[in-house]
Amino acid sequence: MKKHKDKSVAIEAPAVDAPAVDAPAVDALQQELKRERNKRRFRRLLKSTINALIVVAAVAALIATLILPVLQIAGTSMEPSLNDGEIVLLVKKKNLESGDLCAFYYSNKILIKRVIGTPGDYIWIESDGTVFLNGEALVEPYISEKALGECDVEFPYQVPENSYFVMGDRRESSIDSRSSVIGCVAEDQIVGKIFCKFWPLSEFEFID
Repeated sequence: MKKHKDKSVAIEAPAVDAPAVDAPAVDALQQELKRERNKRRFRRLLKSTINALIVVAAVAALIATLILPVLQIAGTSMEPSLNDGEIVLLVKKKNLESGDLCAFYYSNKILIKRVIGTPGDYIWIESDGTVFLNGEALVEPYISEKALGECDVEFPYQVPENSYFVMGDRRESSIDSRSSVIGCVAEDQIVGKIFCKFWPLSEFEFID
C-alpha cells in the first residue's frame, strides 16, 4: 500500500492592527477631564462660600438686633445733626444723659430725638425757644435756630420717674416731648443711644 503524504498547508491568519488613536483625541479627552475636575472644584468652593456668607449674615443680623442696631434717618426733625437718608449705629443702653441722641419706639415706629431732661429734672422753655434745665439755660450748639415749636406743656415741667424729656434738633418742626401727642419717653421704649454715623462715608463721625 502506498502511503499518502499530508499535503495540508497551514494558513496564517492576517494580523489585525489595533486602531490608531490620534494625538488630538487624547488631548481633547485630557482637556475634558480637566474641565470636569475644575467644575467639581468650583462647585465645592461656591458651596463653601455660600455657607460662609450665610453664617456671616446670620451673625451680623444677630449683632444688629441684639447689640448694635442699625437705623436709617427718615425725615428732617434732627437736622442739622442728622440728615434724611443717613445711617447710624446704636448701642443698647437705657441709662441716658442730657444731650444723648436716642432712638425709641413710638406707635410702631422708631423715632430719634435728643435727650434734654432725665428723671426728676425740671424743664422750662421760654417763648423764644431758650431751654432751661434745672434753672440753667442750656448751651445748644447742635441746633441751627431756637423755637418754641408745637408745645402744650405747662412749665416748669418735671420729668416723671423712669422717663426722658426729648426734643428734635430742628425745633420749629419737630414733634417731641413738648407736645402731649408724644410726651416723655419711658425707659422701656428706648432702643438705644446713637454713637456713630457711618453712612455716607464722607460724613462718618462718632457721636458723644
